[in-house]
Amino acid sequence: MPRKRKNGGTPIAAMSSKQIRRAKPINIDHLKTIEPLTDNQKKVFESYKAGKNLVLHGAAGTGKTFISLYLALEQILDLNSPYEKIYMVRSLVPTREIGFLPGDHEDKSNLYQIPYKNMVKYMFEMPDESSFEMLYDNLRTQATISFWSTSFIRGTTFDRCIIIVDEFSNLNFHELDSIVTRVGQDCKIIFSGDYSQSDLLKNGERQGVLDFMKILQTMPSFDIIEFGIEDIVRSGLVREYLVSKIQSGLV
Repeated sequence: MPRKRKNGGTPIAAMSSKQIRRAKPINIDHLKTIEPLTDNQKKVFESYKAGKNLVLHGAAGTGKTFISLYLALEQILDLNSPYEKIYMVRSLVPTREIGFLPGDHEDKSNLYQIPYKNMVKYMFEMPDESSFEMLYDNLRTQATISFWSTSFIRGTTFDRCIIIVDEFSNLNFHELDSIVTRVGQDCKIIFSGDYSQSDLLKNGERQGVLDFMKILQTMPSFDIIEFGIEDIVRSGLVREYLVSKIQSGLV
């Protein structure tokens, strides 16, 4: 069942800049209540609500990206929170070069947004498909959720936002460093991935991910949570395959 929140009406004179900018506010009552399914997911919920930045790494199928996006949406849709946008950041292709695709960075990243759209669809209780499409279009039009490639990060400063860096193990040290050094005022950042699996081909680039992790481990503002086989939440054949793959030493 969707969570029922009593936000109440807000006089125009008391409206925040977030409320004023959102011509069509998203009804947070449609957001489902999603609870953690494993102990490590519970740690994520607790750390996030304690104001921590997060590094979530480990086995596939453990819901790392899903719960990151859910917690971010829940806070973004709270009209009293300082956060206004979610930035989903990732390397779009192994070569990191998307310049040959037509359009701007939004057009280029459209191909890679489908998994995240499917996640958002599961998070909202909507009466039908067209209602969800309208809601999702509203989220995108008002830039509540934006998708960025690391190719377009340079020169950007992120303020009043929650940044989710997905598949961070596919980024080299320079890219990871560039993202962190562009975090501005009132921001949270979440890194999600598995540094034991990477599309990076050069040993130096792989080492860069580990060096980056070493830096974050010394920072009190970060909690690092590792997911294992016991955290896999996908069911049926997918779960069986992932467990067998890990137990066979193929990851």
